[in-house]
Amino acid sequence: MSLNVTELYGVTPEIASALKSAGLTDSDKLLAAVAQPKDRTELAKKLDIDARALLELGNRADLARIKGIGRVYSDLLEFAGVDTVAEMATRNPDNLLAKINEVAAEHSVQRTPTATEIADWVTQAKGLGRGIFY
Repeated sequence: MSLNVTELYGVTPEIASALKSAGLTDSDKLLAAVAQPKDRTELAKKLDIDARALLELGNRADLARIKGIGRVYSDLLEFAGVDTVAEMATRNPDNLLAKINEVAAEHSVQRTPTATEIADWVTQAKGLGRGIFY
């Protein structure tokens, strides 16, 4: 599910404006533009955005490819140590649920995903190719 780039955690109004000027208005377009390290570096220079910030946004755009993960859950997953589809594919759903519940309490998250949702995310992740490279 593609998100508007403004829905990705960490996108400031300045970054949103710079991305929009480059035609990068949704998470799919952003991910395609920052998938390779060389492309990220060039885009960061062109848009005057910190390359590390661009990588973090790319990671969130990568997670947005999994149906059911929106802005709130992508933040929660990052708090739990899952920031890419490749990382999600390696996770044990039960262990990830326990970690999510632990970090949710620390971050005052109102609604956490169910065990079924997490298992589905892991299954989806296993079927998706790598979206971002290092």
